[in-house]
Amino acid sequence: MIRERYSRQALFAPIGKDGQEKLAEKHVVIVGAGALGSANSEMLARAGIGKITIIDRDYVEWSNLSRQQLFTEEDAELSRTKAKAAAKRLQAINSAITVEGIVEEFGPETAERLVEQADFVVDGTDNFNTRFIINDACAKAGVPWVYGGCLTSYGIVLPIVPGKTPCLQCLIDQLPQEEGRTCDTVGVIAPAVQITAAYQTAECLKYLTGYELSQEMLNFDVWQRKHVSVNISSLIDSHCPSCSPKATYPYLMKQQGIQTAVLCGRDTVQVRPAQTGNLSLASLVKQLKPLSESMKDNGELLIFTIENTRFVVFKDGRTLIHGVKDVNQAKKLYQRYIGA
Repeated sequence: MIRERYSRQALFAPIGKDGQEKLAEKHVVIVGAGALGSANSEMLARAGIGKITIIDRDYVEWSNLSRQQLFTEEDAELSRTKAKAAAKRLQAINSAITVEGIVEEFGPETAERLVEQADFVVDGTDNFNTRFIINDACAKAGVPWVYGGCLTSYGIVLPIVPGKTPCLQCLIDQLPQEEGRTCDTVGVIAPAVQITAAYQTAECLKYLTGYELSQEMLNFDVWQRKHVSVNISSLIDSHCPSCSPKATYPYLMKQQGIQTAVLCGRDTVQVRPAQTGNLSLASLVKQLKPLSESMKDNGELLIFTIENTRFVVFKDGRTLIHGVKDVNQAKKLYQRYIGA
């Protein structure tokens, strides 16, 4: 059965039987379970990667279903966490592999731990701050990764191999500056997602089966049928703070106290407590029920509304506050209803 499952892929000469056996021994970490993370993880699960770890801090909403292929209407209805819902679906697709879903923010405090055992990392995120954290963590650990991004009908893909290619920080002046444009503000179409993910997965499979990765940054517009590749091999910055011999890995510097992040295009602020832990959602339900206009506890997270503001609280204490843009206001609301 296993041999038959991968028979067509093994017939592809660059992979072959030996390559297929190599894939079964590899561990791929996917950061983000949104559109790109979903597409990449499904292709890699079907390809027979031995272990897939998928990391995401968010939960499934109805607006995700048009392009995030692992999720169902039931996932959105129940507000399931993306990482756990994705892991369940991937395991159903291929029971012969190991799939781990981690509901956690990929940040300076967690990044090194999450990538150190990986053979390859795939970027499925939607913001450059997290991508620079991936970049520093992978550079420090010597783990190759592939950057991917898409918006409207446009996509970009860039493989990065520490010590051999420029890193993301080296190329900061070469990357497109979207100036606040996100999928939540200008949209994205599924073909752009699928093409971006296809190139990312192809680079991953190439590396894991023993081939050199491309040293070109690929840009395309599927609506306009345009593709452009730029060779970036000469753009290594010998003074880069992330990948030079004297690297300081600035994006891995840990911050103190309550931390906030404005989620682009969503009128939402994420608040993360100074110390994350296993928060008792049941206790929080008892505490807030007299105050809340509506409340839903699915065992993974708690959603409630107070003062016309929607809160989504995860077990580690991390909270998304919807309808708020000001971080100071978000902190006040968090401390008032969740605790410092």
